[in-house]
Amino acid sequence: MSAAPLRIGLAGLGTVGIGVVKIVQDHADLIARRTGRAVVITAVSARDRTKTRDADLSGYAWETDPVALAQREDVDVFVEVMGGHEGPAKLATEAAIAAGKDVVSANKALLAHHGQALALAAESAGRVIRFEAAVAGGIPVIKALTEGLAGNQIKRVMGVMNGSCNYILTRMQNDGMTYQQVFDAAQALGYLEADPNLDVGGIDAGHKLALLASIAFGTKVSFDAVELEGIGKISIDDIHLAADMGYRIKLLGVAQMTGRGLEQRMTPCLVPADSPLGQLQGGTNMVVLEGDSVGQIVLRGPGAGTGPTASAVMADVLDIARGARMPTFGQPAATLADPIAAVSTTPASYYLRMTLLDKPGALAKIATCLGEAGVSIDQMRQYGHEGTLAPVLIVTHKATRADIDHAMSRFDATGVMAAAPVAIRIEEV
Repeated sequence: MSAAPLRIGLAGLGTVGIGVVKIVQDHADLIARRTGRAVVITAVSARDRTKTRDADLSGYAWETDPVALAQREDVDVFVEVMGGHEGPAKLATEAAIAAGKDVVSANKALLAHHGQALALAAESAGRVIRFEAAVAGGIPVIKALTEGLAGNQIKRVMGVMNGSCNYILTRMQNDGMTYQQVFDAAQALGYLEADPNLDVGGIDAGHKLALLASIAFGTKVSFDAVELEGIGKISIDDIHLAADMGYRIKLLGVAQMTGRGLEQRMTPCLVPADSPLGQLQGGTNMVVLEGDSVGQIVLRGPGAGTGPTASAVMADVLDIARGARMPTFGQPAATLADPIAAVSTTPASYYLRMTLLDKPGALAKIATCLGEAGVSIDQMRQYGHEGTLAPVLIVTHKATRADIDHAMSRFDATGVMAAAPVAIRIEEV
């Protein structure tokens, strides 16, 4: 090997950062053989230098300020695994680009909010930003879109991209536990972010979807246009009734370009129980990519964790070590189009759950509201009476969400509703 070592400055020594350290230390010879040069860590940064960590850091220079780390002369690649879309992570990434460093990031929030500006700065400076670890952990979905499917017109990107939400929903399914019971268990096990709403509110997964949509459709990242709905309103009744109809409930991200504009949704959906998405269990992630030439491909694997995320970080580092250079979002940032958000979503069937008062003509009144809104009924089931209440499940033919909402806005005036109705989209997979 005649090439000089590639020198890493590592900002963040949490679980992912320590995972990166271990890969560099444990697989040094393997990495050198695969890239033709050594890859070494020269300096690190974290908030607390005194904290005990499961790795030997004694051979590395230490910077308390990640900006200072990004500017060091003995750093070629700035690896940012701190997290947060403002503050030190943003300042240090900007400093690294200004100092002529390449950047590898696991920070989905930073790129979802500031990806366009950072990409323009990096490409103007002749630098690259790689972020495989920011989306779906160990699943190489960025590489699949930018390289393996580069000759395809992408039709749709879809997937389960938050393992914590999938864990909660599958435990509700398998163990018959309520949402709150599983939420509390997940929090006790450390499966949720310090702010749990980042997970269960769909924000974390929405960041990932926005990044994939930018690559897939050649548009500027537009996280603010992602329709977000978390899983907090999903009840054990919804889980059981969906199963009775042959479906599973997933927090599903869908991005597709339509004649109405770019759709980006991260919302609970019903998917067929026998589909790959329907069979997905626990904390595993799955991303489905649809191209005009390749058809549909399914990528499945661990979406988080020390090893999988560090593996994705190092895949980007090794590409840089080999000399691979690519625009941040698969094409020059200056050529990315301004996204036009779809004003309405693609029509779909909907699951409607409602509890009616046991009155003559109650169902007929609900059916009339749906019909007047242009929504037709495909299936309807009425379950056993609960005193004076009658649980009812309706599956509609394809309709827009606006028509569904219009129909439900008229339900209260019927005088037969005992509780607010629930509407969940049924996604074709």
